[in-house]
Amino acid sequence: MKTVAVIDIGKTNAKVALVDLDRFEEIAVRRTANAVVDGGLYPHFDTERLWRFILDSLAALNRERPVDAISVTTHGATAVLLDEAGDLALPVLDYEFAGPDALADEYDKARPPFAETGSARLPMGLNLGAQLFWQQRSFPEHFARVAAILTYAQYWSYRLTGVRSNELTSLGCHTDLWNPKAGSFSSMVEAEGWRQLFAPVRKAGDVLGSLSQPLAEETGLRPATPVHCGIHDSNASLLPHLVTRRAPFSVVSTGTWVVMMAVGGEPVELDERRDTLINVNALGEPVPSARFMGGRAFSLLIGDEPPPAAPEAEAGVLAAGHMLLPSVPGGSGPFPTASPRWTTDEDKLAPAERLAAVSFHLALMTATCLDLIGARGDTVVEGPFAANDAYLRMLAAATGRPVLANRQSSTGTSLGAACLVAGARVRTGVEPVRDAMEDAYVAYADEWRRLTAVHLRGGDE
Repeated sequence: MKTVAVIDIGKTNAKVALVDLDRFEEIAVRRTANAVVDGGLYPHFDTERLWRFILDSLAALNRERPVDAISVTTHGATAVLLDEAGDLALPVLDYEFAGPDALADEYDKARPPFAETGSARLPMGLNLGAQLFWQQRSFPEHFARVAAILTYAQYWSYRLTGVRSNELTSLGCHTDLWNPKAGSFSSMVEAEGWRQLFAPVRKAGDVLGSLSQPLAEETGLRPATPVHCGIHDSNASLLPHLVTRRAPFSVVSTGTWVVMMAVGGEPVELDERRDTLINVNALGEPVPSARFMGGRAFSLLIGDEPPPAAPEAEAGVLAAGHMLLPSVPGGSGPFPTASPRWTTDEDKLAPAERLAAVSFHLALMTATCLDLIGARGDTVVEGPFAANDAYLRMLAAATGRPVLANRQSSTGTSLGAACLVAGARVRTGVEPVRDAMEDAYVAYADEWRRLTAVHLRGGDE
């Protein structure tokens, strides 16, 4: 195996990347927006548009360099319900749709306790079990036609091979469906009668089968091209470090969601009210984790075309103490019920100053989450925030531990999914953030924590 094509579907964007397994780096990428369709029964993902993008991308990339294998990684909180013919029995629900909240009281009585699943109770469709519960009761005729339930990455592997499966990292991702200690489905799955609908559970690195003959002919790939089962995106970011780094350490996977995972950390009691949870890694092991919508917050506060960073603006924000207190957006993360508040008139901030203040805010949210999961040792940052120096500097100051950044790729998920292919020469490409930890950053972090505590108590200083 020399080259793997990775299908990488995030909540906001999707891509197909060509990864050189010897150099362990992306050598070509095709991207598209991941749009949500508002019509129909409820807001849902446009799977057919994504499928067309995937096939076109595989064909184009294969013309650049022959593809030897295919791997898949996707966001979590998503399942696909298939009928007997293998078509969608119901649209693939957008987990940010609030429909499942209509049955929140009823679902709360049915879901397993946090102690069993390590899955915090989340709003909207962020608990996959809540989606299934709502779909079954809201669309009984459609749900009656469900013959198979697949986690999201495995749906795309199924489209490529015809083999139906589920996978541990996707089932163990705040779904309410999995018991990570027992390594089996949760009690709710049996109680709701869903167990027989779930396709067999496979490991992320398993080869499900070969690319189907019709798709091989359409894309130009070899018919014998192996397709791997696939992996949840945050766990894909973790995997290269899991196989190359000694504990303790933590990985911060940044994108629409910022997901923190602590390996070998201090034993702590996770607080489900603050969006901490247990993930299951690619080896099947429980991993204390926490999350907040950091990428979404950055887009809401800064936009899609951020201004250039300016050291003088960063220094000015530190000196003046301009801060954003939690939390944007609301409903999840370590401060789910807090309303955001600026300590200054945000309209008077220059664009570069606003960028610095928001970057500091996101770093301090990250540090808070790392504290909640008992993180120790190095902190590795993957994804877009790895290129944000203000974020990295403040994160180092707030945690007091070394921060390492993977600046070689816009996302660690594609390379992580490539790790599933035998023969990959795994390298993480991280480099330490060597900037001196100035006292001003530490003081800013301490003051942000103090003001946040006051803000959460309803005070005003």
